[in-house]
Amino acid sequence: MSNALSLDVPAGVPWIDFTRDFDAPVAAVFDAHRDPEKVRQWLGPQGYEMDVPHWDFSDGGGYRYVHRNPSGEEFGFRGVFHTVRDDEFILQTFEFEGMPDEVALEFLHFEDLGDGRTRLHGRSIGRSVEGRDAMVESGMEGGMVEGYDKLDALLADAHTAATPATS
Repeated sequence: MSNALSLDVPAGVPWIDFTRDFDAPVAAVFDAHRDPEKVRQWLGPQGYEMDVPHWDFSDGGGYRYVHRNPSGEEFGFRGVFHTVRDDEFILQTFEFEGMPDEVALEFLHFEDLGDGRTRLHGRSIGRSVEGRDAMVESGMEGGMVEGYDKLDALLADAHTAATPATS
């Protein structure tokens, strides 16, 4: 894909910054974060299935989802949506159930680049540098790259479906 993930993991601090561009309007990228059926299709590594038993995408709402790898192992995640501003901003917590007490605070900003393009800026702040480093070492970057590539495909399919064929 032409839109690479930019990941900044500065030494000695408990946060990660990332940026990723999408060839789709802000409303479409934001909706792919809002709609649990769409989230299920793109979030996480290739080859994993995802169940979403709880999704309340509103200020103060919460979520829980479970990834299942090809060998059947399950990985649960949960959090709270603290602030949701349509097509602009999401502030949420993120917790991998396999690492309790390492809850991250995540800020997602959606920037309209014009010409139907969007830039997603994110910052994930962990409880500790060690917890942040463990998350990075778990393969987080590869999962993000694969997930955002799947989001690109989902957005392209939606655009193709919405564009009338010409004769």
